[in-house]
Amino acid sequence: MKKLFLIFFAVVLLMPNLILAQDNRYFEMRTYTAHEGKRPDLIKRFQDHTLTLFEKNGIENIAYFIPTDETNNTLTFILAYPDKDSRDVLWNKFANSPEWQAAHKASEANGPLVAKVDQVFMENAPDLTPEIVRDDNIGQRIFELRTYYMLPGKVDAIHARFRDYTRELFQKHGMINVMYWYTVEKDPAVQTKLVYLLAHKNEKAGKASFEQFGKDPSWIVVRDASEQNGKIVEKITSVYLKPLPFSPLK
Repeated sequence: MKKLFLIFFAVVLLMPNLILAQDNRYFEMRTYTAHEGKRPDLIKRFQDHTLTLFEKNGIENIAYFIPTDETNNTLTFILAYPDKDSRDVLWNKFANSPEWQAAHKASEANGPLVAKVDQVFMENAPDLTPEIVRDDNIGQRIFELRTYYMLPGKVDAIHARFRDYTRELFQKHGMINVMYWYTVEKDPAVQTKLVYLLAHKNEKAGKASFEQFGKDPSWIVVRDASEQNGKIVEKITSVYLKPLPFSPLK
């Protein structure tokens, strides 16, 4: 009996890793550029209607952000679908629902809210996303959305570097690893990108942490060793974001 209990206990401890390895969710990140003065109305529509209707139609709300830069008039949100094949089915179900049609029409009585939509599809990056409770609000913090544009054929190299070294060094310098994805490109010839979220106490702390990270001798050794056969990353973009009050991820 004792042996069986120990086996059961070991399996329970391993369950998060098993679940993580089998995460087949298909993610969509959408960034809406609001018309001048319309972002508060757009936020209200999400809060009052859109989130509930997403969930009602089988779409999982992951996170909702606005930039810390007050001149940036966008709203970025991340959704998850059970798998890639279900995305269009569930989105069309939501978009064609009478409830959404009514909410959309009412919210735009004084003109359209969204001027531009940018859309990115992503899949979970195996071995990179840590085990987290996504709706665990640990207090006031901001997020940093980073996108890595790799050089051709360098996905395996960036993956190994993050898996084996980078995430641990981030943590060493006070940064919290949140979620990691690889983009799904429409054109197979286009190089996939690494997209990830870090959490910081505030934007100033985030920038200070990255400065310390960049000077860390351990990081310099890892970077140089990983680039013996050439550089890995062509370009990096970074946006600091603050979660909206109704965002599941805070």
